[in-house]
Amino acid sequence: MASHPISRRSPPRDPGAATRTLFKQTFGHAPTHLVKAPARLELLGHHAEWNDGLSLAVAIDRHLCLASAPRTDGRIELVSSAYPQREVFWLSEFTANPDAPWTARVKTVLLRMRERGVHFGGFNAAVHSEISPGAGFGSSGALLAAVGLTVRQLYPHKLTETGAVVRRLGRAKLPKPTGLDRLRMAKVCRQAGEGIASEAGGTLDATVSLCGEEFSAVLADAQHGTVETLPLIGEIAVVVCDTGRLNPVVEARSAALRYHCAGAARALGVKYLRAVDPPQLKAARDRLTARQHACAYHVVGENQRVVAAERALRGGDLEQFGQFLFQSHDSAREFFGSSPPEMDLLVDMARRHPSCLGARLGGHGFGGYTVNLVLWSEADEFRARLETGYEKSTGRPLRTTRCRVVDGASAA
Repeated sequence: MASHPISRRSPPRDPGAATRTLFKQTFGHAPTHLVKAPARLELLGHHAEWNDGLSLAVAIDRHLCLASAPRTDGRIELVSSAYPQREVFWLSEFTANPDAPWTARVKTVLLRMRERGVHFGGFNAAVHSEISPGAGFGSSGALLAAVGLTVRQLYPHKLTETGAVVRRLGRAKLPKPTGLDRLRMAKVCRQAGEGIASEAGGTLDATVSLCGEEFSAVLADAQHGTVETLPLIGEIAVVVCDTGRLNPVVEARSAALRYHCAGAARALGVKYLRAVDPPQLKAARDRLTARQHACAYHVVGENQRVVAAERALRGGDLEQFGQFLFQSHDSAREFFGSSPPEMDLLVDMARRHPSCLGARLGGHGFGGYTVNLVLWSEADEFRARLETGYEKSTGRPLRTTRCRVVDGASAA
């Protein structure tokens, strides 16, 4: 049987065109650089990162683009197609502006880069994104990644383990970032994400946006800060089923889960639940509240599933890999309580479809979308059946998308 990549190439799009136009309309001239950073789609690792755990994700063909040009007066000016107000600030002032909260991420990653010894001047920048914010597709991580790459383009440098080195290029062209360059940049972005108190997106989102590879899954280890890419090749497609209905208090619900996980870790005498294995959790059950135990059970089990899923992917066993997605959803529903009825309905419909290898809730849960691994030849029929079945059961439309797994952030 012929082997095909997880998703075939779709007709090329130019997500940067709107960004270039926005920049020129705002600043009166064309940008000198354009960076695009992809969205990320979590396959396994539900809330694992907050517990120093493991996750598997892919970068997909939805992008945030950032167009830029340097300036000489020591100011940075930002504009976004999603927000009406410009933000202007000096290099000496990275204070948050409550009237432009989205710029907090930009300022924080700039501050973290300066702390690492990156020397940069002022610039103008315009942001346009295809990634829906707050839906669990890593929009915040894509922005952090795009800012990091933009500064590298405008003010060439190389990050090291202890700081940064200015790149003196002369007439030479700035080389593409290596895997190590991307990993070090991802570390800075993760630190920036952790420094934003209201950050709803995961701090590993930027890691996937930077380190993703076409036809590969990214295995990210939050404890050790390491990244591996695993082959994700076969006659399957990744299909997203988006209800368009995300619980309005998803941030509060997610914060409550993190609170219970942290409480369970303290009761077990560890910093994070990553340090706990199933026998330890079973032996210490009487030291936890019922809610703490349920949350810990899911997180510990999710780490175990990622480890097993890694073996399945390395062995090319996509059928077994898909089963871990079903198990992850069942655990999230039963122990985390993060799967609302519409998510359970979609996963149950997918489970009954003969072409579906695996399905689970996406993002942080509490509504939104599901992730499905489907035989490529049956993907269109799968999408049609779920769209029809969901609307018949709920009276609401369902939007389905076949995603392409792509490379990480890059300069266009």
